[in-house]
Amino acid sequence: MFDVSQRGDIAVLQMSYGKANAIDLEFCRGIEEQLEEIRKSSAKALVLTGEGNIFSAGLNLVRVLEEGSEYRQALVPALSTAFEKLFFFPKPVVVAVNGHAIAGGCLMACTGDHRIMSKGRGRIGIPELLVGVPFPTSALEMMRFVTDSRRLQVLMFGGATYLPEDAVEMGLVDELVEASELMDAAVEKAERLGSLAPQAFAASKRQIRQPVLDLIREGQSKFEKSILDIWGDSETLDSIRNYVSQTLNK
Repeated sequence: MFDVSQRGDIAVLQMSYGKANAIDLEFCRGIEEQLEEIRKSSAKALVLTGEGNIFSAGLNLVRVLEEGSEYRQALVPALSTAFEKLFFFPKPVVVAVNGHAIAGGCLMACTGDHRIMSKGRGRIGIPELLVGVPFPTSALEMMRFVTDSRRLQVLMFGGATYLPEDAVEMGLVDELVEASELMDAAVEKAERLGSLAPQAFAASKRQIRQPVLDLIREGQSKFEKSILDIWGDSETLDSIRNYVSQTLNK
């Protein structure tokens, strides 16, 4: 599911979960476990990446359709928790986006303190509304943190996926490098961030991101029940089914 290695003082967490690192309930729980182990380790920073030319294709929508309502009701909170664990991880997190990062894959990439994407044909974006599902509150607030409100509406309502050069303009990634240089660049950036005083870095990161957590908790109390209801609605499932059918037929 996950391969963890060390490059000096840097922990490298490579996702290798089935086809396209599709996110499901077990994926969410697994990444939480890995993050806890890395948090307790001597690693000074974390690099998160995928394999091949895919970072993550987002949710395993086929499983969303195949499983019952109990699975869907568990999945959305698990997604929120996993994204929050990444976003508020106390050590520096550099995300090496090695290729396609779609929907939940894009959201996961945007949790990092610094996001580097390889040049090429990989695409990144948040087409959730094209799929027919609403954003969990945590995902929405994290996206609001990384890009401005005008771009956020374009990203959400347009549902487009962007090539690397455009992804920088939209605020989805911070810099681009050649694919062959991606991991070295990510580790180098992680080493720079990891050289900062750990307690000071963790406290500063928390201060910077605390308003996001406040908005998440406020939004969850107002919207999360209705979001869960939409996820289980028959119209939503029909929309997911149509999207999956169209995608698989391409």
